[in-house]
Amino acid sequence: MNHLTYALRDSATMLRRNLRHMVRYPSQTLMLIGLPLLFLLLFVYVFGATMGAGLPGARAGDRGDYLTFITPGVLVMAVASVSVSTAVSVAADMAGGIIDRFRTMAIAKVSVLTGHVLGAMIQTALALATVFGVAFLLGLEPAASVARWWGLAALLTLLSFAMTWFTVALGLVSPNPETASNWPMIFVLLPFVGSGFVPVQSMPAGLRWFAEYQPFTPVMNACRGLLTGPLDGADVLGAVGWCAAIGSVGYLWSRHLYRTRAAT
Repeated sequence: MNHLTYALRDSATMLRRNLRHMVRYPSQTLMLIGLPLLFLLLFVYVFGATMGAGLPGARAGDRGDYLTFITPGVLVMAVASVSVSTAVSVAADMAGGIIDRFRTMAIAKVSVLTGHVLGAMIQTALALATVFGVAFLLGLEPAASVARWWGLAALLTLLSFAMTWFTVALGLVSPNPETASNWPMIFVLLPFVGSGFVPVQSMPAGLRWFAEYQPFTPVMNACRGLLTGPLDGADVLGAVGWCAAIGSVGYLWSRHLYRTRAAT
């Protein structure tokens, strides 16, 4: 077998390892899925009627308008929530010494991190599917065509891939799993300081500037446009650009840290 075949085989083995961890510890997956669902239910049923009334063109007291508005923010939060688990699992592998054992085995070096990334993306897909399912039960009525659904799936997959590689790097740079669980929490909070739950135009000037130019705002705007329209091409380009930048930095940083930390 050539090098690529070995890498694919070993990556599949590492993926099975991570999937078995998910099955063995289902409470962790349930917690990751439960966090965005909690915010979805909280904001729709507790704040929905009041906050939804402030949306442009919204019907007074109609929670459905607000549900449509915040669903993209909750989807991004679901991606960010899984990233916390990714950082912790990578840090646990580094602290527990299993990485040193893997390095003594005849396996492709790239497979260890690839297994974490693929496992996290599958976990993210489960979280996103659950959020969508609950949103539909609550009355979500998207106006997306089949092509836009595919576009939404591609954008969320790209975001998941980028965030996973970046949080893999955070897990590698952390001295222990406890520290690794703290770093990615900023990503869970960023949708609140963006267009996830309120229009950025309603924010004070300084905060509005940050909300407009932070990475998640164009992603959430693009998701919202794909779901309900209208779709702004600038948001799509901004979302893809931010995902490409985050993913590239995360991949290069992870590769560097894996080689240097594992070698010490």
